[in-house]
Amino acid sequence: MKRSSSVIRRAVLAAASVALATGCTAQAADAGGGAGSGTVSASPTKAPTTAAPAPTTTAPSASPTTAKPEPGSTVLMGDGDESEQVRELQARLRQLGHFDRAPTGFYGTMTAASVKAFQKKQGLPRAGSVDGATWEKLLGASRKPTADELKPATTNQLDAPDARCMTGRVLCISKESRTLAWMIDGKVVSAMDVRFGSENTPTREGTFTVERKVRQDWSRLYHTPMPLSMYFSRGQAVHYSSDFAARGYDGASHGCVNVRDRAKLTTLFDQVKIGDKVVVHW
Repeated sequence: MKRSSSVIRRAVLAAASVALATGCTAQAADAGGGAGSGTVSASPTKAPTTAAPAPTTTAPSASPTTAKPEPGSTVLMGDGDESEQVRELQARLRQLGHFDRAPTGFYGTMTAASVKAFQKKQGLPRAGSVDGATWEKLLGASRKPTADELKPATTNQLDAPDARCMTGRVLCISKESRTLAWMIDGKVVSAMDVRFGSENTPTREGTFTVERKVRQDWSRLYHTPMPLSMYFSRGQAVHYSSDFAARGYDGASHGCVNVRDRAKLTTLFDQVKIGDKVVVHW
């Protein structure tokens, strides 16, 4: 009897250990299981004889009260919107000096800040979104944007060209507006955004000429590609930069004039001739 009871005891313990091992996953998934609940019985326990109290139910409350919008306060444009109306909004704000870049058609944080500035000046609530009252005020304070204002040639606005750019064929490059204007006899043929060298590797200023052109070049000093290079001052050149296209003004060149619009620069590269003037100015 001792031997048989010992065998039975070992069998029961073995079964219990298996149940514990396989119960971890279920316990982890059980939202109410405690970490110390390790007791396992050989047979399922009976349901408690005392019925659980019925859940208290309350009549559904009325929907939350929300303030009715004041007349004209319905939001017409706000954060995350993207449309031609947003583009017009940005162009009109730019006319008034509240938006300092080209219209994109996307309503983000910079547009919201510009709208707030306009609303403050007009004595309107500074919501940052455009309601009917804000839109009406803006329409009255600005004019209908032209096609060039809605989709300008550059993200940065061109400034007045340097006097040296007003005659002949010139790459007129402004450090002030961070733009390159391709000009012929004082007329802007095309324009594009540019960036320059850092304080440690500045882009030289002055009047130069295009010394040579290389469609596919490589910087042996900095080990970087320099497509569509137009050299104007020893190793410094106007060229396309994929880094500028990707990072914008978060980076800088090693002294060259970087262009981020490859299509525009390709057209310009084909038009510029050796000997054409280059003016880099503030």
